[in-house]
Amino acid sequence: MKYYIIAGEASGDLHGSNLIRELKRLDGNAVIRCWGGDKMQRAGGELVKHYRDLAFMGFAEVLMNLRTIFRNLKFCKEDILKFKPDAVILIDYPGFNLRMAKWAKQQGLKVIYYISPQVWAWKESRVKTMKQCIDKMLVILPFEKKYFHDNWNWEVEYVGHPLVEVVEHEKSKVKNQKFSDKPIVALLPGSRKQEIIKKLPVMLEVSNYFPDHQFIVAQAPSVEDAFYKTFTQQYPNVSSVTDKTYDLLLQARAALVTSGTATLETALFTVPEVVCYKGSSLSYQIGKRLVKVKYIALVNLIMDRPVVKELIQHDLTVENLKKELQELLTDETRLRQIRKDYSDLKQLLSEGGNASAKAARSIIEFLTNKAT
Repeated sequence: MKYYIIAGEASGDLHGSNLIRELKRLDGNAVIRCWGGDKMQRAGGELVKHYRDLAFMGFAEVLMNLRTIFRNLKFCKEDILKFKPDAVILIDYPGFNLRMAKWAKQQGLKVIYYISPQVWAWKESRVKTMKQCIDKMLVILPFEKKYFHDNWNWEVEYVGHPLVEVVEHEKSKVKNQKFSDKPIVALLPGSRKQEIIKKLPVMLEVSNYFPDHQFIVAQAPSVEDAFYKTFTQQYPNVSSVTDKTYDLLLQARAALVTSGTATLETALFTVPEVVCYKGSSLSYQIGKRLVKVKYIALVNLIMDRPVVKELIQHDLTVENLKKELQELLTDETRLRQIRKDYSDLKQLLSEGGNASAKAARSIIEFLTNKAT
């Protein structure tokens, strides 16, 4: 069968790559065309557009780039029509993908959504349209199945979280490279330049207070080294690695992490973390009025309690970050509780089994049944 897969950011590229591998394993005739990144391309997808050309963070930033976004939508529609896939598979990235879902449904294409938009957090009204234009919804957070059933009478399928098997596979690999003889603090400032500019300088300032530790920045492969060096070169105990985030987390004693999927990855590697968020003033003020969740970290959302500390916007200061990191490095009572919470989290996310394999199998069965 022919599959057209659209992912628009680094986490989507990761999950898309694992889905592509499983689709190819289960469907020997699979032909896959995709929007995503290097990982999806290496997994066997024919890459049409890289996510670095798609990712705009924040309300204000999206408005400033509307022309580019509409141009990408037009090109994507034309490309799908030429390819004539058996299904369009959309991975998160709702601003773009929900528009594509509606259009694809109008064209008579099968629409499968893998990794739901976070409608339980904001813009809940989107679910009405989603029900009409999505033929199959696969969710990866345990509370989402109940949410859609109870609030929208929509039966969706929970497949488990794909990060669980990704992290377990990474842990099993032999690592020969040691990044430092000092205790390591990992810095994960995000994969977009806009978020790196906001958060990395604050993280780096904290390194001055921990001279006996090595702070290592996990650089996104889609961002050039020179960009990071403008921030890091003045700090003596700061270094960087590129495309080795998991290797870094395996060696880290603690981590300062931008909000998003990285918070969950860090937890699954059992690394104590502080979650950081800082956006433009306009985007933050708009978001604060629209988003209706108790927490911004996925770890806390899934567990429904503050497992990890969140420093948001004005609270993300050097002083606050220094205090929280000091506790993570020295407070054994807190560390024991974090490890227990992380263990409970992993158990919750593993209930669906191997998520990527289960998602691929579900997609193929759905399309096969529809064809007969």
